[in-house]
Amino acid sequence: MPASDLEVLKTAVRYGADAVYIGGDAYGLRAGARNFSPDQMREGIEYAHSHHVRVHVTVNILAHNDDLEGIENYLREIREMKPDALIISDPGVFDLATEICPEIERHISTQANNTNYRTCAFWHRLGARRIVCARELSLHEIRQLKDKLPADMEIETFVHGAMCISYSGRCLLSSFMTGRDANRGACTHPCRWNYSVVEETRPGEIMPVYENERGTFIFHSKDLCMIEHIDDLIDAGIDSFKVEGRMKNALYVATVCRAYRHAIDLCCAGQTDVYRAHIPWYNQQVCSCTHRDFCTGFFYGRPDDEGQVYQGSPYHKDRTYFGIVKEADGNQFKLEQKNKFSVGDKVEVMGADGTDRVMEVVRITDMDGHPQPSAPHARQLLNVTVTGNVCEGEVIRSAGL
Repeated sequence: MPASDLEVLKTAVRYGADAVYIGGDAYGLRAGARNFSPDQMREGIEYAHSHHVRVHVTVNILAHNDDLEGIENYLREIREMKPDALIISDPGVFDLATEICPEIERHISTQANNTNYRTCAFWHRLGARRIVCARELSLHEIRQLKDKLPADMEIETFVHGAMCISYSGRCLLSSFMTGRDANRGACTHPCRWNYSVVEETRPGEIMPVYENERGTFIFHSKDLCMIEHIDDLIDAGIDSFKVEGRMKNALYVATVCRAYRHAIDLCCAGQTDVYRAHIPWYNQQVCSCTHRDFCTGFFYGRPDDEGQVYQGSPYHKDRTYFGIVKEADGNQFKLEQKNKFSVGDKVEVMGADGTDRVMEVVRITDMDGHPQPSAPHARQLLNVTVTGNVCEGEVIRSAGL
């Protein structure tokens, strides 16, 4: 699971992740995420390890000469924190990691365009432990990788989250249009903007690509979701399922992690029929947090025109994120408010075991004990009383209709 900060890392651990991938203040491909300071990274790794969860650190920029000295220092600092793996795309960075921290596993990022078994074998000979496949591979091609590669070369594949319009993330749009380099962690996501066409000799005459006053989302791919196909993924021999979303909040991580954890456990236990019976619940869950329309990416062949978003606002969200329970005592707890809620509202407490409890908000006070009818101020620390018991670390969201 992805983690944008320490709070989200702890949420991923509580809701069932086997491993969490994070980025530091630099040298990862999500500079816009909150990311981890050295102290936060150290605390996060210690917390995850105390719960038998692995931590993988992204160092997957495509480095320029001026980056290399800083990366050397960064790798030396990371070595002391003892993460379980480094996610790398640049051969020069891989070489530095081999020299500086050879005891830490090196995983090859999807950004390295890992699309065939000879490329994977090349990285294996250099000491890579795991390949994160390019998103453009089908299940048939992944099976071929497993058949051709040594048994100790692990295959990791994205199974959920946003898809990049460019081949394995090799995007030039952001750099060209805004001066911010996607391959060095500063992507502005211009593929998510809406566009119209202007013919060169007729400036100012805007022509929509299709009949919609909002323009067109011609670069805008649907999100990947493989929750209905976990048995096929396991059958293909994939060792690790990866969820995209290092810019996402704790509600997204808790919701998606919990659903996939439940599905994977059933399939690995041979309870495929039970898994199939739960698919409506899985879909209801992953559709409840922020997402675009879903597709199966390249797993069953090249996407056709149904793989794109063409109309209206592309984001859907059925639930609102209110915060995470802190310092719980029965039905009273502290909470840092993420979105507005009021006394009398129905809220849903997400249990890590898949159960949800709907409760009513009975009382809200500030930290000085002054009652409030609502919680309108983002990030305000509050004392909240509800009609049932809660546990520290549980995610609070709006109740379903």
